[in-house]
Amino acid sequence: CVQMVWDDLTPARVFTRASFDNGVAVAMAMGCSTNAIIHLVAMSRRAGCALTLADFDAASRHVPVIANIRPSGDTYLMEDFYYAGGLRALMNRMAAKLQLDALTVNGRTLGENIAGAEVYNDDVIRPMDRPLYAEGALAVLRGNLAPDGVVIKPSACAPQLLKHRGPALVFDDYPSLKKAVDDPDLDVTPEHVLVLRNAGPLGGPGMPEWGMLPIPTKLVKQGVRDMLRLSDARMSGTSYGACMLHCAPEAYIGGPLALVKSGDIVSVDVPARRIHLEVSDAELARRKNEWKPLSPRFERGWGWMASKHMLQANQGCDFDYLETSFGAPVGEPDIF
Repeated sequence: CVQMVWDDLTPARVFTRASFDNGVAVAMAMGCSTNAIIHLVAMSRRAGCALTLADFDAASRHVPVIANIRPSGDTYLMEDFYYAGGLRALMNRMAAKLQLDALTVNGRTLGENIAGAEVYNDDVIRPMDRPLYAEGALAVLRGNLAPDGVVIKPSACAPQLLKHRGPALVFDDYPSLKKAVDDPDLDVTPEHVLVLRNAGPLGGPGMPEWGMLPIPTKLVKQGVRDMLRLSDARMSGTSYGACMLHCAPEAYIGGPLALVKSGDIVSVDVPARRIHLEVSDAELARRKNEWKPLSPRFERGWGWMASKHMLQANQGCDFDYLETSFGAPVGEPDIF
C-alpha cells in the first residue's frame, strides 16, 4: 500500500469501468453469489461508473459458468478450486472475455497478472468450450411485481422451476414464516410460490440472508427438494434453490411486493426474464391506496440515519450521499 502512494496508484486509476466489467465477467464464470451484485454495484456507483442490473444480466448471457463448484456444481468445493489453479487460472482460461489492459492494484495490467496461470484439473475449472453451463449464472427478472428487478441464480435451481405459475403463500415477516413451515396442516403444495416480505435493506433492516426460505416440512416429507421462493432479502452464496431475491423496490417502502395476497397467481419465466403478478392494474392500484406503511423502526441514531439515506438493492444498498465525483481532489483541513 505504501508503494502505491509512491507510484501515485490511486483508487481512481484502478476502479475503472473496465475493472468493474472484468469483475462482473469473472463473477459469472464462477457461478457467483447473488451478493456480488450488491457489492459491485455499490462500489461502482462510488467510483462514478455505475453498474446496473442489466450489466449483470447481459454478462450472464455471454459468459459461461466454468467453475464446477457448489452450489452450481454438485461435486467440488472451493478448496478443490484453489488446488485446480484458483482464480488466476480461471481468468487466464476466460481471457477472451476480459479487458486485459485494465490496471490492477500492483501496478500491472490484468493480462500481465494472469499470464501463464495453469489449470491443474479440467473438471473443476472447465474449458470454455465445455462449460458447466453455457450461460445463466444469474438472471434479472422484471415485471409488475419487481419493476426495478429481482435476481435469481438459474445455475443453482431445479430446471423445471425456470418456468412456473402458481399461487402465492405470503409471510409478512421471518418469525411467522419459521413458525408456519413446521405446521403439518399448512395449506401448501409444491406449486405454491413462497413469498417473504419486509426483509429488504430498510425492512429487515439490513437485508438479512433470509432469502433461502425453508421448504415446509410437510413438502420435504413428500420428497420436495426445491420450490419457487420470492423475497426482498438476500441469501448466502453457498445456498441453492429457486430463490428470487433482492426484489426492488422492497415491500417496506410500498413496493409491489407489499401488495401481494396469498392465493394471487405469480408467473415466472426465467428465459424471458419475466415475473408477473396476475392481478389487474386497477386492483393493484386499489390495494396500494389501502396499504399502510409499517411504523418506523428507528427514531434516532444510526438506524434512523440509515433509514433516510439507504438505497435499494438494485442500487447497491449504499448510502445515497456516498455517490461522489470520484477521483476529484479533496482539500485537506486546516491544522492550527
